[in-house]
Amino acid sequence: MKLAKALLTGTALLASPAMAEELAVVGSWSNLPLYQDFESPFWTEKLPQMTDGEFTAQLTSFDQMGIAGADVYRMLGDGVFDVGSTVADYTVGDAPELEGLDVPLIANTPAEARSMVKAARPMVEEIMRNRFNAEVLGIAPYPPQVVFCKGEVGSLADLEGKKIRGSGRMTTKLLEALGAEGVNIAFSEVPGSLERAVIDCAVTGAGSGYSAGWWEVTDTLMVLPLGGWDPVVIAMNGDRYDGLSGDQQSMLKSAVAEGLEAPAWDAAQGGLEGDIACLTGQGECAAGDAASMTLVQPSEADLAAARKVLEDEVLPDWASRAGAEWVARWNDSVGKAVGVTVQ
Repeated sequence: MKLAKALLTGTALLASPAMAEELAVVGSWSNLPLYQDFESPFWTEKLPQMTDGEFTAQLTSFDQMGIAGADVYRMLGDGVFDVGSTVADYTVGDAPELEGLDVPLIANTPAEARSMVKAARPMVEEIMRNRFNAEVLGIAPYPPQVVFCKGEVGSLADLEGKKIRGSGRMTTKLLEALGAEGVNIAFSEVPGSLERAVIDCAVTGAGSGYSAGWWEVTDTLMVLPLGGWDPVVIAMNGDRYDGLSGDQQSMLKSAVAEGLEAPAWDAAQGGLEGDIACLTGQGECAAGDAASMTLVQPSEADLAAARKVLEDEVLPDWASRAGAEWVARWNDSVGKAVGVTVQ
């Protein structure tokens, strides 16, 4: 009888489905729409459905963990968790060549930004493997990075002399080239810094600024994409990824592409208009109560001046940090897609 029970138990175990791969996932800022509307639903609900139960996930965010955005990929490479997401610009101290993923001013629409990211992706995949032992699963956008200021700002020239928090290293270099003082402050510290006059302005996505309440401590919104789109790279520890079967790898990447990456990009189409409505009260705000910031549209002269500074000063500065090989690859891929050549 005991032998029969043992045989039956063994047969049942062999017949049962394989255990799901449970992933420990660290997402981006927990209080912003990318995490709340796309990352959280994908990892907690869509992933098991889209992979027939092959994968499940335990999700948190880097701010909930109490770690800096700049530490996410380092910890991912060390195997502290399986999947990590953060703004690529947060990590350029470790990988300056990664700045080429998000150049200010050259992508003014979601379609242009997506084309730029697609062109850059092979480079990003190589950088992530070599620098962080990580496999890229997807790249999702934040909204275009605009300027929130205390007081009146009527043109780009009015930024001269102001202390401004940039959204990344290249953005800060651009602000400094325009005569502003670039200040490095974490996203979560911006409202308090604006209140205490530590800074005069700050750059982030319009929707991110609305969600984080920046409109409560600023007056003017300049919709000039000085900070690009702040793409978030979703990556998996390289050893963990390599340990999956080929079918599992394809299934996971397809699920991220269809269930997380694509919806986030689709929402960027027209998203800026809704975010501006929420910040200014000009139009319908579906996200909540509208604020009453003053909207400043850049003039043609502003755009031309900023673009000249970008091409003459900012991109050559990046080239000196990234190295000739990466600059040549950028020119042949992203540069061709956006019509810019770094000298």
